[in-house]
Amino acid sequence: MDSPVPPLPSEPRPRRRDRHGRGMRGPVAPPQVPLSLSRAESFRDLVQDSVERLERRWPQLADVDFTVLDVPGTLEETVPLGRALSAAKGRPAQIVVYRRPVEIRTKSRDERALLVHEVVVEQVAELLGLAPESVDPRYGQD
Repeated sequence: MDSPVPPLPSEPRPRRRDRHGRGMRGPVAPPQVPLSLSRAESFRDLVQDSVERLERRWPQLADVDFTVLDVPGTLEETVPLGRALSAAKGRPAQIVVYRRPVEIRTKSRDERALLVHEVVVEQVAELLGLAPESVDPRYGQD
């Protein structure tokens, strides 16, 4: 019995034209556009921008590790937005910013950037034993 279906070619056929004549499909946004970043990467960039602003004024922050975690690991009555951990044996001081609690409390990227900066300033102030207004004179004004 011969099969009425012809065998598949060993090499794929070259595309002669694209679907509906609209041109080849490509990425939705070019890589340099913020749309191509994930929310976690975008949030990490906001934290990094805030840290760089503060490091110009406080050079001792170069020895502090800044970390972004999705959610806090412990159950507390109120959900913290960040945490400052003092230096210990073999471990430098660390400031942790929690991404999801901050994202839930903001509606736009601008609001998120302001809240991230406030959280970083508050945690740096706690770590240095200073008032947030002395760490960043613009704290609470935006």
